[in-house]
Amino acid sequence: MPEEPQTTTTLPQTPGAAAPGPPADPTPAAPTGYARVFAVREFRAVFAAHLLSMLGVVVAEIALSVLVYDLTGSPLLSALAFALGFLPYLIGGTLLAGVADRHPARRVLVVCDLVCAGCVALMVTPGAPIAVLLALRCVLAVVSPVFSGTRMATLADVLGDGDLFVLGRSLLRIVAQSALLVGYGLGGLLLTVVSPRHALLVTVGTFLASAALLRLGTRRRPARARGAGALVGDSLRGARQVLADRRVRVLLLLSWVPPMFSVAPEALAAPYADGLGVGSTGLGLLMCALPVGTIAGELFAGARLRPASRERVALPLVCFTLLPYLGYALHPGLAVSLLLLLIAGAGSAYTLGVDQWLVRDVPEEVRGRAMTLLTAGLMTLQGLGMALAGAAAEAVGVPAAVAGAGALGAVCCTLLAVQARRTEGRDRADRDMTDG
Repeated sequence: MPEEPQTTTTLPQTPGAAAPGPPADPTPAAPTGYARVFAVREFRAVFAAHLLSMLGVVVAEIALSVLVYDLTGSPLLSALAFALGFLPYLIGGTLLAGVADRHPARRVLVVCDLVCAGCVALMVTPGAPIAVLLALRCVLAVVSPVFSGTRMATLADVLGDGDLFVLGRSLLRIVAQSALLVGYGLGGLLLTVVSPRHALLVTVGTFLASAALLRLGTRRRPARARGAGALVGDSLRGARQVLADRRVRVLLLLSWVPPMFSVAPEALAAPYADGLGVGSTGLGLLMCALPVGTIAGELFAGARLRPASRERVALPLVCFTLLPYLGYALHPGLAVSLLLLLIAGAGSAYTLGVDQWLVRDVPEEVRGRAMTLLTAGLMTLQGLGMALAGAAAEAVGVPAAVAGAGALGAVCCTLLAVQARRTEGRDRADRDMTDG
């Protein structure tokens, strides 16, 4: 829904009538910025459900990693329990993407929450083998992109496909970043007073609460498309249909590629902090700086910039957001490193403009599949980016690896920005020819 222009209206006056005096009881000002999104009742339910499920997921990741380490004493298996949160996203996002459009969205969201609650409940079972725990973690990761893609497409139904959608998406991203900052701290504190298995019960409760909020707080809407054949085949056809559109393909890459390179400093924060000799406190600050910058950038763009301005600055920000990483080539100390990460995080405000293009340019009948594919690609490429950053650091050292990620990422982002501009012009010309 486009933002209302801020104009004043002059009422026509009857000839000879006295000029009207000032209104005795002016109407309250309409909510602006993010406040407009919270004025939508259904969004409040979606937002609360997202907050609960994100906190639950973060606590589950910590508790499961600690549980696996306690049972095996193996750092490799403990890390694998965490990494499995990334790897199966591609499977769920491609083979199950059709679920998002073939079934009513509310039903898909509730069932996904219940499946996740059931998986975590099985993890709590005493004596569950390590292989079962890891398999259940994989199921959570397979279900997650279906849930996220369906919820993202549902936002367009709840908020419309204009500025409210962009602000709603921004708020959900801010919650996700904040959950990383708050959730890991809460999870660590929780594990000081309860066992990992009991901590997992908290996640069961958050998933069940999320399912209840979505079931009772959102309206039932029909499926966007009829199912055509087997789910896997339909999902793959839908993925091909989405990726066949050059404009949509470029927008998806704009959502995938910058985060793939931006994870390098976080992936290498531990060895970099060790090299600086700043201890666990410095490590915590290095891990928090990028999310804090991202939250600040999104809040400013969402609250202070008009929709047209967000779209106008999106491509320049895409080209800029990774350039601060070049400063790592100078082996900066802690304070300068934190500043570089904060600036790079703030550049992520480009996502608000990209979100507007996505919801406008993706056909409605495949919107759920496209958003599921977006989530799957985002998580998969972030996991790949972490692995590549680690491999590069082994070869050239941490500062050079981060600076290299910034340089290569900036080049890739600039090429994508050029393609985005070209496809935007082509689509506009095509629409003009059709109208003519």
